Amino acid sequence: MSSSRLGLRLAACLLNISEARRKYIVENVAKAALLERNGQKHPNVSVLNIFSDHEYNRSVITIAGSVDELGDSVLAACLEAFRSIDMEVQDGIHPCLGAVDLIPFYPLCGVGVEECGAVARSLAENLLLRVPGCSVFLFGEADLPEKRPLVQRRKQLGWFTRRDFSALEPDLGVAPARKCGLTETDQHFVQMFLQYFFHWTSKWTLCGMWLHSSFNLHLLPDDFAHDLRQL
Repeated sequence: MSSSRLGLRLAACLLNISEARRKYIVENVAKAALLERNGQKHPNVSVLNIFSDHEYNRSVITIAGSVDELGDSVLAACLEAFRSIDMEVQDGIHPCLGAVDLIPFYPLCGVGVEECGAVARSLAENLLLRVPGCSVFLFGEADLPEKRPLVQRRKQLGWFTRRDFSALEPDLGVAPARKCGLTETDQHFVQMFLQYFFHWTSKWTLCGMWLHSSFNLHLLPDDFAHDLRQL
């Protein structure tokens, strides 16, 4: 376990959620990351930035803080996103797996990559306990022992081509069925069930630790072939 000269052990998570057009949902997800279980403001976690793209219908919420408490903070944000985002009506042009599409952790200060990977894996396991039917694909330091990079995992999943995800086997959890049948007549049970099972892909996510940050490039048609040759 490493630490900085100041004793700070900081990490960040760039939480990617499949919503940008309904601002109140994005803000509620960010607020959830800041609150402890007792409802008080979390003293050791901050939301540094919220970036939303209307066309992509996707937001990136940057959450940073003590590595020992970051996992619980991100978990709270994920739970709010799963409750609030309906993938059945999601129509952004950006590819995505589910309501919480990507959960990458990054070391900032006094923290090693292995520890961030452990935080990511612990978060994935907690999601399975808190979100019925959740399915998680791991990458980077959380994907043991292979440690497959994010791009490789996305290619394996057919993320770029929007393939039929129902045939895939997740690293953690079980693959949700396309349709979920209800036989229970108790209305309270039905309401609890529907708050999560609103769509068969809503609970799929990628979780891990990765040293590289992704970014998007818009290439003009005339420059496309030239740019490819330079790669």
